[in-house]
This record gives sequence, structure tokens and C-alpha cells, in this order.
Amino acid sequence: MSALTQEMKDAMAKVDLFPFATASRAGVPNVVPVRYLLIENDNTLWITDNFFLKTLTNLAENPRVALYVYEPDTGVCFQIKGQAEVKTSGADYERMRDTVRQKKADLPAKSLVVMRVTEVYECRPGADAGKRLF
Repeated sequence: MSALTQEMKDAMAKVDLFPFATASRAGVPNVVPVRYLLIENDNTLWITDNFFLKTLTNLAENPRVALYVYEPDTGVCFQIKGQAEVKTSGADYERMRDTVRQKKADLPAKSLVVMRVTEVYECRPGADAGKRLF
């Protein structure tokens, strides 16, 4: 089973900013807004690091991450959890960097955070709120 449904991918295509959460080894949370996110496939997201500081420190200590998606027009709302890996070179990094710089040439695109989706949860209000979808 794929983690991200077509409905989820359609909602993500309409969202401009994604809250991206990390935590230190000691569990201290950090949340940053992410604008440049690519759906690589149904189980993998590519997140561009343009200005991460605490986020990169946290990822070095703890690869567990979460991403929140809310698309107000349709009300689609879900949370994605996963494991992250940081890349600063290689074909994937270069493709991400080139894609981002085509949109905005002055962005640093310092690294690529590859998020492997491990869980997806419903966030819409109602009886299924918090239910694990994948």
C-alpha cells in the first residue's frame, strides 16, 4: 500500500507552506516552515534546506520527523511521519538544487532532506481525527 493517496498529493500541490517538525536527541522540538517540497514518489518526500539551523542539528541527532498538511479549500488535513536523511551531494541533491534554483535563482538549496514516509494520520475533525491512515 502506498502512503500518500492521490487526494493527499492533490492537496499538497495546493499548499504553499508546510510545518516541518524535528526534535533533538533529548526530545526538544523544533518546527520550521518549508516552501520547497517535492513528492518524489508515494513514500518519499524531498524537502529543500535553504535556511535550516536547529533543524539540521536535530536531524543529525534524531532522524524522526513530521510534516503537517492542511489544504483549506477542500479541508484535507493530515500528518506525515517518517525518517529523514540529509544529502549535500549526488544526483538527487543536484536535481533538487536545480529545480529550486529554476524557481528562485538566489536560494542556497544547501541540502536535500529525503523523508521516507512511515505513517500518515488523519487530522480532520470528527470521529476519525488522529486515526492512522497508513
